[in-house]
Amino acid sequence: MLCPSATKAVDAALLLAEMAVPHPVRPTWPDILRMDHARALPHQRLATLDERLAGAAARPVVLPETIVVDRGKIFVSAVFTAACETLGISVQPAPPRAPTAKGIVKRTFGSINALFCQHLPGYTGSDVTRRGPDIGNDACYSVAQLQDLLDEWLVHYHHRPHEGLRHPMMPRKALTPNQMWAALVAVAGHVPVPLTGRDYLELLPVRWQAITLAGITIHHRTYDADLAPHRGQASPVAGRGGKWEIHYNPHGVRQIWVRLPDGELTEIPWIHRNHVHRPFDERTWQHIRTQAVDGNHGDAEQYEASLADALDQLMRRVHSGHATKSEQALMARTAHMPLPTARDGNHDTEAPADSPAPQGEEGNDDSIDDLDDLPDDDVSPAPATGFGLYNAHEQADTW
Repeated sequence: MLCPSATKAVDAALLLAEMAVPHPVRPTWPDILRMDHARALPHQRLATLDERLAGAAARPVVLPETIVVDRGKIFVSAVFTAACETLGISVQPAPPRAPTAKGIVKRTFGSINALFCQHLPGYTGSDVTRRGPDIGNDACYSVAQLQDLLDEWLVHYHHRPHEGLRHPMMPRKALTPNQMWAALVAVAGHVPVPLTGRDYLELLPVRWQAITLAGITIHHRTYDADLAPHRGQASPVAGRGGKWEIHYNPHGVRQIWVRLPDGELTEIPWIHRNHVHRPFDERTWQHIRTQAVDGNHGDAEQYEASLADALDQLMRRVHSGHATKSEQALMARTAHMPLPTARDGNHDTEAPADSPAPQGEEGNDDSIDDLDDLPDDDVSPAPATGFGLYNAHEQADTW
């Protein structure tokens, strides 16, 4: 799983769900990557247990009993350990200063660099001798597009023999991950894990906070809807000082989920969600706060409204090609498509939210006054394309 910035605990928690459910085949993938075309896998028997495997990619679907982790803070965090507890997974920390305890992970990352990353435009390599002559202009993929390419490559990866995978009855033959999974699933069996949307919400980070008369306030964002019976009331959960259980996604903060007395997680939107038409993350919001011209927090409602307006204008500038380089770099990490090229300028610092945009030559007006006329969904996903590192059908003939 690719992360646009530093990996968060929620990313590791959601990765657990990713490995426990079948991954659907994309329409542009070759048929050999479909599970029903993988001769090494007992697809028909597995499909009788889990109907989702009918259109799944040919890669293992597992719910591990134990996960060995290093002592990184995201893996020992309450978010990750709670997610493991929810799925019934035990966490085993690796011994300190023992790199051999996670050699499989290091070897896998080496394969990703050698077989995937170095074939992509914009690959920088480990040093200047291993990168292209003009990598800045070659970097043309968004994180979402790279994730699509990586998903396809990973299915290819599970078709390649690995020297470390050996069957006790055939110790001289290196097996593919799919072949090893087929051998082990015949012994351990396959138990479908039908995760619903509610299960994914349970894996999100949790914070405890009061419901005030104005709603729920997080980092100068107010969330309020359907909270009338609970305003100013204490939570029924004992030992939390009257605070309520709140689930949130730092990658999409336009809404949160509150566990109400009925036990269900109820979605509570940001009061300015309809004004900011595109998703944004916590990092973008913090950037808007640091760039705010008016730092007076005396009028909290007006301050929040001005931040929402500044955020909306930032997104419109970026998606219309009127943004500075720093604004484009800020939004490019979470964009689903490559964003329009940033406008030229003597500097790339953030312009104040209330300052007029510079005027260029005639016909190149950089004004954002007419951006309200743009449709909200003016950016559509790019059509998916095949990966093309090698021919899967020719590779399949060698199996």
